[in-house]
Amino acid sequence: MLAGLEMKWLMSFKAVYESLSFKLAAEKLHIPSSNVSRHVAQLEAHLNVRLLQRTTRKMHPTVAGTMLYESLMPNLMAIEGALIEASFGSEVVKGHLSVVMPDLPFLAEVVADFATCYPQIQLSCDTQLNPKEGIVDGVDVVISFHRGKLQDSGWVAKELLRWPSGVVVSPILLAREKPPITLDELTKKTCITTHSVMQGRPWRFKNNVLLTVHSRFKVNSGHMAKAAAIKGIGFALLPLHACESELESGKLVKIELDHEPEDLVLNAVYAGRKHLPAKIRCFIEFIQAEIARLG
Repeated sequence: MLAGLEMKWLMSFKAVYESLSFKLAAEKLHIPSSNVSRHVAQLEAHLNVRLLQRTTRKMHPTVAGTMLYESLMPNLMAIEGALIEASFGSEVVKGHLSVVMPDLPFLAEVVADFATCYPQIQLSCDTQLNPKEGIVDGVDVVISFHRGKLQDSGWVAKELLRWPSGVVVSPILLAREKPPITLDELTKKTCITTHSVMQGRPWRFKNNVLLTVHSRFKVNSGHMAKAAAIKGIGFALLPLHACESELESGKLVKIELDHEPEDLVLNAVYAGRKHLPAKIRCFIEFIQAEIARLG
């Protein structure tokens, strides 16, 4: 049964089984979808059994397909792990590197410089401000914003940048109502929150304090939040460097509360592994060095 069986057939079947799509499987494997379809057909012919039931609208695994997948997974993972471990003997920075990161001008420059310095890297970059769990499957590095302690997900986070933050408000709003002094008072005020980034509405303060605030203005942009705060729409939690000129000119005022907000941190997050591939380690170290150089 093993004679004539090719590993690429199994890898294509695994990718199709997990995504239930030849197109998505092909994107994950970085090969044409026609190749994926052919590999699955060759595997089915070799085993003389239907593994995936295809219709014009959808695809689903057969009983035989599910049995094969569940039996294959532990062995394929062991083989892949062994091959990765063996490949770590080489420190050459090359191969495909998949990255998800926010669309920030300074990061764009740094990533372009990295690709220039390492021409053997094939870089795929998806700009996502708030990557979902499904997006990070198969991604090498996720660069994203966080406040407070990260959830234990088996991923490792390397800090790239940290910005002290504060609750700010326009004098326009302060002319209408008394500023809060405690977090409890802040919950009774109208605030400007994120729509989905960093868990949306809750504001995070140091010592693991989580505060749910009232909001009628939700955005996923610091620039929009600052503009709304200046107009007197509500209180905003912002990195202080991003509103430094507005604080100096008096367009915004920093509120002194009984708790200090958590810093805004830009992290590079990757899957925890015993040995980190040279391409990932070099990419993160390159970004850290460039950010330190830029100040």
